[in-house]
Amino acid sequence: MPEVTLHDGSVLDLEIHGTGPTLLLPVDPRPTEGPAAEELRRWGMDPALGRNLVDGLSDLFRVVAFDYEGHLRAAPKADTLTPDAISRDLLAVADAVGADRFAYYGYSWLALSGLQLAIRTDRLSALVMGGFPPIDGPYAQMLAVTMATHDMAANPPAETTGWSGAGESTGPEEYDWSSAPVTLSEPQTRQYVTLYQALRGFDDQAVQSRLTCPRLCFVGSADKITYGERWGDVVVDIAGPVLRRGTELESLGWDVRALDGLDHTRAMQPAQVLPVLRPWLIAALGVDATPTADVRR
Repeated sequence: MPEVTLHDGSVLDLEIHGTGPTLLLPVDPRPTEGPAAEELRRWGMDPALGRNLVDGLSDLFRVVAFDYEGHLRAAPKADTLTPDAISRDLLAVADAVGADRFAYYGYSWLALSGLQLAIRTDRLSALVMGGFPPIDGPYAQMLAVTMATHDMAANPPAETTGWSGAGESTGPEEYDWSSAPVTLSEPQTRQYVTLYQALRGFDDQAVQSRLTCPRLCFVGSADKITYGERWGDVVVDIAGPVLRRGTELESLGWDVRALDGLDHTRAMQPAQVLPVLRPWLIAALGVDATPTADVRR
């Protein structure tokens, strides 16, 4: 299995599937199985999210899949997870598979990482941001949320040991997210504080002129998260900037899609993503998607 050494010296496994233009896909290509998979299904999540994205694209693209987020859980980069470091890691992945030019798709904070990558290299053939707006991004709000989460991880209540009570709810509509204990470690949460602190003051509008590759952004139209009192009642509005400024985004060179009625979690599922991502990449990268005729004599 190919691998890459990241900015802190840790090693990340890669999987390569298919042939064609290279697409970097920071997802876990290994499906979740057993009781954990059933729990994901109960919450409307695809336990084979990464694998289904890979399978839905690898017939036309050379898909390089890597579980960057899972690696960060296992080997936190508490003080080094900056936009520069993430961009170096993504370029190291491309180098490890011999891709001088490559497309990139990321969702949520991995989408904003793609934007940071795009302003640091001319090697991108296409950029797709899902679940994070290219302009008016909620950087200050995410810093507040991550700082509050880090504080809870560093100072957990003595009686809180896990997701107590979560198994009693029947779905996301009934679950009280504001009462959920934080189960991440202090280093795991601190690395995201490091990221959003580095993005403090970042002007996403000012960098738009530096983007030259084809680019797509998509969001669920209902992607707006209101955090509870423990997080300072912060509201993270992902959909709003895209819905309000869609015409402006298009004038800046973005293709824009809003997935009607979907929230942050539902808009990232393969059944919603592939019908948007696949045809757009085919057009943006000039891929011939004509089925090969089966000639029989």
